Amino acid sequence: MTTTDTHPTSHITHASFVTLPVADQDRALRFYTDVLGFEVAADRDMPPGRWLQVAPRGAQTAFTLAGPGVGGFAPGTARGIMLVTTDVDADCARLAAAGVAVQGPDEQPWGRMASFRDPDGNGLLLLTEKTETEGF
Repeated sequence: MTTTDTHPTSHITHASFVTLPVADQDRALRFYTDVLGFEVAADRDMPPGRWLQVAPRGAQTAFTLAGPGVGGFAPGTARGIMLVTTDVDADCARLAAAGVAVQGPDEQPWGRMASFRDPDGNGLLLLTEKTETEGF
């Protein structure tokens, strides 16, 4: 950092994973793969427990489904996980058909957004972003 630079130079390139605390990894795996359509990124036994990650196809950031005793996380405590979709209405209809309680979608200044919870109560959001030509 130089004396005229007020912001440090960062070499961070991306987020590797987000931890989602779950009570039952197999149940969570079924939800994230069968209902949301994610792919398994990693599934292996490691101390102190199973390392299980899922991700949307082609995503840089994975979701670690952390089971009981891993990291001291309480199931259902993650909030505000934003998932971007090209069609929030279609995804909401698909989730509702699978028995997921969905709130929205609602029009927001930045796009159409809906919210739902995974089987453990972790809060997720779906967003179809507005483009610059749509006024954002």
